[in-house]
Parts: sequence; structure tokens; C-alpha cells
Amino acid sequence: MCFYDQIKLSCGDYKWGHFRRHCNREMRVGETCGIKLVHTTLTREDKCKTCMKIEIKQRRLVKEQDRVRRWRKEQGGANRCASVESSEHEILRLNYEIQTL
Repeated sequence: MCFYDQIKLSCGDYKWGHFRRHCNREMRVGETCGIKLVHTTLTREDKCKTCMKIEIKQRRLVKEQDRVRRWRKEQGGANRCASVESSEHEILRLNYEIQTL
């Protein structure tokens, strides 16, 4: 039951910060007991790595969807079948990656 700082991120997630204080349990010098308790909660405006990855993939997803929409508008999309098909596969892959995160 050693005490650590807790960093609360804007997305609602948290992570452990620096070690602050030992508990009363007996252990060897320089070791902690392994049980973490909150000493101080610090808030940050950052987002966690997972949320940042999701945002990046969502931006790429919107970009690909706009490209497919634009290509289909231009001359019925007849001259860009391969590009549209590869972008649709990319859209499916991005959707899957977002769901797994």
C-alpha cells in the first residue's frame, strides 16, 4: 500500500505517476509492497495513447470516405475503379482497427 501520484487524463483514463511515500508494511530497503494507493490526483488536458490513436484513425477514415465520394462524383467513378476499391478496403481496415482499440 505505497502511495503514488495519479494522473487523470481528459478522456477519463488515468495512469500512475511518481512514487511518493512508503506504507507501514515491512519490506526491504528500496522496495515497495506492490499495492498502489493514490497520494495526489493531478489532472491533465491530454488524452491517453489509445484515444489519440483512435482520433488519428478516424481522421484517416473521414479522408478516405471523402476521396471515395469525390471519385464517384467525377464522371460516375468509371475511370477510378481500382482506386475506389482500394480505398474501400482501407475504410474497412480502419473501421476494424478502430473497433479493436
